[in-house]
Amino acid sequence: SYYFDRGINKSERGDHYGAISDFTKAIEINPKDDHAYHNRGVSRENLGRCYEAISDYIKAIELKADRSTSYHGLGNCKSQLGDEEGAKIAFSQAIEINPQYASAYYNRGNSKKKLNDIYGAISDYTKAIEINPQYANAYYNRGISKANLKDYYGAISDYTKAIEINPNFKSGYKNRGIAKQKIGDMKGACSDWRQTVVLSPNDDAAKWVRDEC
Repeated sequence: SYYFDRGINKSERGDHYGAISDFTKAIEINPKDDHAYHNRGVSRENLGRCYEAISDYIKAIELKADRSTSYHGLGNCKSQLGDEEGAKIAFSQAIEINPQYASAYYNRGNSKKKLNDIYGAISDYTKAIEINPQYANAYYNRGISKANLKDYYGAISDYTKAIEINPNFKSGYKNRGIAKQKIGDMKGACSDWRQTVVLSPNDDAAKWVRDEC
């Protein structure tokens, strides 16, 4: 519809308030438009209005049961509201519908990590990487998880991969430096922390360089 198309256009330009107004108009014209509910949910989520977004995602799913993207949005919002258990269930539903949904695995991994299921998180990050080998954040968070298990060599390998994909990955350098420090490689640690400071001069790694390098 005209309003739906205009809403998509506005949301792509970052005008989420305008988009919500157009999607609402599209819903008034066709109350069974699952796409309009879903996209209004996305705009509301982008504005941090997660309670409203959740009701839109649920309505979209009621209208069309196999909306994996609506389950994904539902998971994101539940996570933002601190309901990681609910988020995990929503991401699992998205994966059940679309087993190649890399970001659903990634975000379910984040929820598992927050719930202290570190092995489960690593498994989900690994699956996300299998689907999308250029997923820098999945390598990075898998590295964080390995470091939590004191597998510093494994963590270094994952941070390195994240940095290869995104050479400006400040947190990748910083945490790789910490992992190198843990295995006694201070030269490597200092090199990574210096690079962190190059990318972000106000980072607390600047103090580590002064005190330890």
